[in-house]
Amino acid sequence: MIKVENVCKSFDGVQVLKNVSAEFIPGKVNLIIGQSGSGKTVLMKSMIRLHTVDSGIISYDGIDIAKMKFRELYDVRKNLGMLFQGSALFDYMTVEENVIFPLEMFSNLSHEEQVKRVEFCLDHVGIAKNAYKRYPSELSGGMQKRVGIARAIALNPKYLFCDEPNSGIDPIMALKLDKLILDLTKEFNITTVVNTHDMNSVMEIGENIVFINKGE
Repeated sequence: MIKVENVCKSFDGVQVLKNVSAEFIPGKVNLIIGQSGSGKTVLMKSMIRLHTVDSGIISYDGIDIAKMKFRELYDVRKNLGMLFQGSALFDYMTVEENVIFPLEMFSNLSHEEQVKRVEFCLDHVGIAKNAYKRYPSELSGGMQKRVGIARAIALNPKYLFCDEPNSGIDPIMALKLDKLILDLTKEFNITTVVNTHDMNSVMEIGENIVFINKGE
């Protein structure tokens, strides 16, 4: 479980998060919802320590990471998977190179084991083998999102974060992506946290919902 307790964050004197507290439950799709500018993306980035909070506690299974030093975060981050809003795939890498990247960086698997893990993850998100050698520019927006999710689960994370996964894709693909996120959460018992303002996602897959309005 992830717990956020009384978290505050300001930028240039403007308070964006105001004593935010919430719980994110294992094996559930936890949604953070709110209007653009409400603070939900800042909260997510704070939860994975892309931002350092001004005050408050962010605990993973009882361990507070809010004030950890960079080196201390290394072991925590190996358990985190992140799908960024624009997928953030490396445009000079093929599909399989993008997914193997975190395995080469953080795992002790042999190259053969890494290749098998890449195939497993890409198969789970519905990417066919004939797309492995393609570059991101050769993929549709929906396929890019799926590759981004495959990369996010490559290290078999305990926690999966998705920032606006349905942005930039059509409604039919958005429904398929929602189902994929739900299925992966259940299959691997992941603590999944999704930022969204898509009310279809709220109705279809939202199991635990945190609503943020003006930073509260």
